[in-house]
Formats: sequence, C-alpha cells, structure tokens
Amino acid sequence: MIRLDIFSDPICPWCYIGKARLQRALEARPNHPFLIQWHPFQLNPDMPADGMDRRAYLEAKFGGKEGAIQAYLPVVQEAEDSGLEINLEAITRTPNTLNAHRLIQWAGLEEKQNAMVDRLFKAYFVEGKDLGDLEVLADLAAEAGMERDVVARLLASDADGEEISARDADARAKGVNSVPTFVISNQHVVPGAQPADLWVGVIDEILEQIDAAPSEAT
Repeated sequence: MIRLDIFSDPICPWCYIGKARLQRALEARPNHPFLIQWHPFQLNPDMPADGMDRRAYLEAKFGGKEGAIQAYLPVVQEAEDSGLEINLEAITRTPNTLNAHRLIQWAGLEEKQNAMVDRLFKAYFVEGKDLGDLEVLADLAAEAGMERDVVARLLASDADGEEISARDADARAKGVNSVPTFVISNQHVVPGAQPADLWVGVIDEILEQIDAAPSEAT
C-alpha cells in the first residue's frame, strides 16, 4: 500500500469537490494502492469558538455581497459538473472546525475516517448543519458508525484539541497553505481539486511502477 495523505477542512468547498473526484478515480481503479489518511487544516484557525453568521463572514472575506456571489459561482458550477449536490443557501453559520477535526481523528482510530469525512461534507454543504455544534457532531459520528455517547463525552472535553492545532501548524510550516492538498508517499504533492482523470493516470503510473519493480530487481 502507498500512503495518500490529504490535508482538508470540512467547510472547504474545493475539498468537498476534490474528494468526490478522487473517489470517482478510486472506484474506476478498485485495485488502487492508496492507504488514505486525512489531516487537519483549518481555513479559519482564528474563528471564534461558536463560529459566526455565514453572510457576515462571506461579505467580510470577499468585500461585500457581490464579491461573495462571484467567488462562489465557480464552486457551484464545479460541484454540479462533478455530480455533487451543493446547497449554499442552507448554510447559515461558518463554524470553527477544530471539533470537527477532532472527530475525524477519532474516526481514524476506528477505520471510519472516510465515512466520517463524507458525512461532514454532506452535513455542511447539503444539509446546512452547524459543524460547530457538539450535539450535531455527536449525531454525525453515530451516523458514521461511531458510538455517540463516547464521542459526546470526548467532544465535551478538550481531548486532542492541542494536538489538532499542532498538526495544523506543522502542516503550514511544511508548506501547506491551501486545501485540499494531497501528498503521495510523503514525496509528491498534488494541490487542489484535481480531475478524476488525473487521479486515474496517477494510479495507473504507480501500478505500472509496482509491477515493474520485481523484474528490475532481478
């Protein structure tokens, strides 16, 4: 297996799109060699703990309502082209995602990380759920196959919060400055929401190298 590290944030629309495109390639190549691990990167690490009004956030970030609309037009188009449902009107708050990242980390311990990431994306971009709400996160964890009561107790504590922040800071120190960012075998960096065809090509090239390795060694 070859490690594929993915730096992402559950409220990043390009991460939502990028995962869907990667998933399409993985389905086209079920013999792919990737062992996927998700890593924290907060788009808004200084966001207040209880988040903020979505409209106010977007207008402050993009310089007004019209700027926000123009910024998200390509997001909607690319999501639709990728066969994804996206309902930006349903989103009323932009959350601090530290707790969502804690949840993704715990899901990884139970080998449920991909399911958890999928559920968070759908909750935010389709259902408009507040990913800063601990009750919402506990419910989503249960839907991904985790023990709700256990997750709720962990979320109510500060477990792994400092670790998540440290991992985020470490990623930035190593050059990750936008998401999604994919790192193959700790060597090759693939930035952005790349098309499924690109990933199919990458997988085919890796499989060819793997097949060729024994003959080269003899």
